[in-house]
Amino acid sequence: MDLLNTLVDKGLRRELPTRDEALAVLATSDDDLLDVVAAAGKVRRHWFGRRVKLNYLVNLKSGLCPEDCSYCSQRLGSTAGILKYTWLKPDQASDAAAAGVAGGAKRVCLVASGRGPTDRDVDRVSETIKTIKDNNEGVEVCACLGLLSDGQAERLREAGADAYNHNLNTSEATYGEITTTHTYEDRVDTVQKAHAAGLSACSGLIAGMGETDEDLVDVVFSLRELDPDSVPVNFLIPFEGTPLGKEWNLTPQRCLRILAMTRFVCPDVEVRIAGGREVHLRTMQPLALHLANSIFLGDYLTSEGQAGKADLEMIADAGFEVEGTDRVTLPEHRAGGCHDGGGVCGDGGGACGSGEEPQVAGPPVGAEPRTDLVAVRRRGTGTDLAPNA
Repeated sequence: MDLLNTLVDKGLRRELPTRDEALAVLATSDDDLLDVVAAAGKVRRHWFGRRVKLNYLVNLKSGLCPEDCSYCSQRLGSTAGILKYTWLKPDQASDAAAAGVAGGAKRVCLVASGRGPTDRDVDRVSETIKTIKDNNEGVEVCACLGLLSDGQAERLREAGADAYNHNLNTSEATYGEITTTHTYEDRVDTVQKAHAAGLSACSGLIAGMGETDEDLVDVVFSLRELDPDSVPVNFLIPFEGTPLGKEWNLTPQRCLRILAMTRFVCPDVEVRIAGGREVHLRTMQPLALHLANSIFLGDYLTSEGQAGKADLEMIADAGFEVEGTDRVTLPEHRAGGCHDGGGVCGDGGGACGSGEEPQVAGPPVGAEPRTDLVAVRRRGTGTDLAPNA
């Protein structure tokens, strides 16, 4: 396909595809799927070889969030039967992190529910970061605490945080349909605060919330413009008890096309398969490793994931290798801290949404609910059971 050859050439040069090219990737047929994966895989291997970075989530504070994000089991008004607990102590968080590191994780992601941290919360998380780093040599720590106020990103950086995660989640045009208690602009502002403080910015999306192809392209192009180092691609986990609990819009094939489009738009960025891969990619997960160079190991914040041992076996069986702490994840031009706010460094500028009319995309054929695969987390932090790592 001429389209795929063009996209590979652009990806190797870090050149931004056109919006029409990105939309065309999402519109490819299942018959062409392996060609799409092979093409995006060339771009992935050019920048990241066959390395897979493992990340491990530690939910510092679960549930009881005042925000109304429709996709979230911890949201205001959620009746999902998730674990609810207040802040873990630094030693508890460090013990949880150690389980992930022992399983091969290179980065520990510290997450807390809520609109954003108070200054006291930042003090608490700063102590936790220091404890984890003292007890786990070489580990990276990413914080994900919600919307940041002025000066908080700098304090986290001083405490030893390497990165900060705050996802855009969906397009600017549809954000108000998903969340009303804060704005899309609030999220952009927090990512920019992390950048300005010298933290590695991590920002991604959630697919499967009923969005159109245009929405997916809009949010990925907006991410390219924000220029994060890592882009997590989440696939909605439809929790019973949330407004999106009945949304089943994804097939494994569509998930692969979304990952491929993200790789073509963000060729030299750490693309991470995040929540929902077990639910929606299922047995196609190994193919996704040809598109993404990073995954979460074990369980997620409020849901259970694939067994950590199975993750490691999947990586090895697919011909990939776990990235060690002695390797720098990002290509040299990104690892050097080149973030000029204008798209991928040195490419002359990013791109944002145009005024084109959105294309309405219906649910993919064959997207059947798999409620049996949505398992509330009952082990690890907040329980007396061993974590999955």
